[in-house]
Formats: sequence, structure tokens, C-alpha cells
Amino acid sequence: MILIADSGSSKTDWRVIADNGTIKQHRGIGFNPTYQSREEMISLLRDEFLLEISNEVNQIFYYGAGCSSESGRGQVNSALSIIFPKAEIVIEHDMLAAAKATCGHDAGIACILGTGSNSCDYDGKNIMESMPAPGYILGDFGGGSSIGKKFLQDFIYQEMPEAIYQKAVDQLGLSYDMIIHEVYKNPFPGRYMASFCKFLTENKADPYCYLLFWNAFQDFLKRYVMKYEGFQGKPVNFVGSIAFHNSDILRNAAFDLGIHVNLILESPIAGLTLYHQKP
Repeated sequence: MILIADSGSSKTDWRVIADNGTIKQHRGIGFNPTYQSREEMISLLRDEFLLEISNEVNQIFYYGAGCSSESGRGQVNSALSIIFPKAEIVIEHDMLAAAKATCGHDAGIACILGTGSNSCDYDGKNIMESMPAPGYILGDFGGGSSIGKKFLQDFIYQEMPEAIYQKAVDQLGLSYDMIIHEVYKNPFPGRYMASFCKFLTENKADPYCYLLFWNAFQDFLKRYVMKYEGFQGKPVNFVGSIAFHNSDILRNAAFDLGIHVNLILESPIAGLTLYHQKP
């Protein structure tokens, strides 16, 4: 039995390929060794769906945020081995998942625009070059945490249209005290900030909300795509909820910069499943 995981900071998509070829799927909590300890990850991995198959899994392909470093991969491997003692475990960065799912065996540029953000230049087999990914404090431009942070800053300083401000108060119960508590007192502030993108997407007909996405996407494209040599001639692919649910704005922002956007997927898990299925 093969277990495939695509894990971001907010959620993890799991796919199980049984020996008879049947496929099961499950969505659970996200993991990131940059922000979580091994013990926290082990606790969260004690998910009913995973525990039911823990002794049947003999191979795991795990693609995750925070797994670009040896220490991050080692931490995830250690946590998974507790839950799946019989499995051979392969840990890869989530960027490789995005590249395999969107480019397959062809060359191209793969991008992630979910809670966080990143990109890579892929030759059809390996990642040739990628941008730094310092997380929601120093990076994640164009990702949900960055867009949400700008929205919260504008709310605090009342630098947004009155109609949107009032909607945030009425529909979300948003207040200065709530923002400060959630960002500075509770865990995973990146997830909290990214959560406001649903509200922004629902209101993207408003010029303020539209421009939040437009400016963020142009910033991402300039920092994460246009720095690759020959980017103009390469298909640019995206995975992630922010890209998927705002694909119209993303395509317009890219076209404005002369960038050809090819595929936009909400999640790479289906492509990864096809990639790892036995012929």
C-alpha cells in the first residue's frame, strides 16, 4: 500500500493507493517542521484515517512545506516513522510536488500560491533553481498570509473603503483587539492571516479587494517568476487555493507582465497520484 501526502501549512491531502489499485483520499491538518516540533507532528498524525492504515502502508511519498532542509525532512521522517513503522519513507519539498503535478515530465516553471508561496524552474525531472522561502514573516509574497496581513494592516489603520471595513466588522466580527490576540498570542498566525482571503475572494468585485490580489500577484511574479532565465518562453503553472480561487485576477496580472500561465490547480494531489501509480 502506497501513501501519498501533499502537506502545506494549513492542510494536508492524503491519497492511499491500495495493492489492488483502489484509491482512498483524506484531508487533514497541515504540517510544517519550521513551526512545529516532532512531538506536535506525532500528536497531529494520530488521525483516525491514518491510524487505521498504519500497519498496512509499506511506502510513503511525503511532499511538504518546510522540507527543503535536511533537518526539516529528518523531523518529518522521524514523526511519520512512529505512526507507520513498516513503511519506507521518502520526504520531498512541496515545490517538487507542484512541479510533478503540473509539469509532469516536461520543463516549466511551477509556483505555489496557497497560505505561503514559492516557485521553481523545473527541467522535467529535477528542480534546477528555486527562490528562497523564509516564511510568512520575511516572505510568502502573493500567498494568503501576505495578502491577509496587508488586509489586517489596512483594517487597523482604516485604509480601506468604509463599505469593506463595515463588512469585516459585521460578517467577521473583526476588531483590533481580536487581531492582536490572534496574531501575537495564538499559534499559527500565518494561517489566521490567510483565512481572510476567503472574505476577500467573495468581495473581489470591489476594486479594493481586487487590487489586493492584483498587486500581490504582480509582486509574486516579479520576485518569483521573472528572475528565472528564459521565463518568457516557459509555461508557468500554479497550485494552491489562492491561485485557484482567484485565477482570473492571476491570469490578468501575469498577462500584463508578458507571462503565459498554463495550468492552475487547487491541489497537486491528483497529479501526484497519477505520477506514483504503478504502470
